[in-house]
Amino acid sequence: MSGIQDILANNRQWVATKNAEDPQFFQRLANGQQPRYLFIGCSDSRVPASGITGTGPGEMFVHRNIANLVVHTDMNLLSVLQYAVEVLGVQDILVVGHYGCGGVAAAATNKQYGLIDNWLVNIRDVVHLHETELLRLPDERQRLRRLVELNVVEQVRNLAKTNIIQNALRGHQPPRLHGLVYDIADGVLKDLKVDGLEVVEELEHIYGTEAAPDNEAGRAPSSAK
Repeated sequence: MSGIQDILANNRQWVATKNAEDPQFFQRLANGQQPRYLFIGCSDSRVPASGITGTGPGEMFVHRNIANLVVHTDMNLLSVLQYAVEVLGVQDILVVGHYGCGGVAAAATNKQYGLIDNWLVNIRDVVHLHETELLRLPDERQRLRRLVELNVVEQVRNLAKTNIIQNALRGHQPPRLHGLVYDIADGVLKDLKVDGLEVVEELEHIYGTEAAPDNEAGRAPSSAK
């Protein structure tokens, strides 16, 4: 067997195994989801979200893109974030990068790769922000590993800048923000200990916003007369 037939066979085997372990497993999943986590990770096939976190179906909402970016014009990401926070009520949001990330490595060069170059600009912005620190590192391998970490930190900061997170932080049970890096070479997740609340407080004077009253929602500021 090859191609889709392998997938279908694997699926049947998985269903049989799950039913043998727990006959009510699929019925519980069919009744709805209440995941604790939102996972924002890289699309890299070597970084399976559930596998590296030890979570099962129904425990984690997942969004993945090239180099685990939080881009403020990405309606896909923002829709996932809003649904996860405001509807599902996730408790922890994980931005998960990984060493050996091809997107990060591509952004660190001056080569063109096509359409993806426009996406990689977001990582080059991270290089710009932290250029002094990166140039102090002695070799390319260390610079790329550190850039992976700094990219995760900046994506957590980008989360904190969204009105979705700012509004949630004013609620009674706001989600916690985390920055993690996965090492493909040994399978271990590293907590970068990014303080999400500290990020929000640090940036409040620039990025802090509040929802307008209903009668003003969506209305742009009027020009001075």
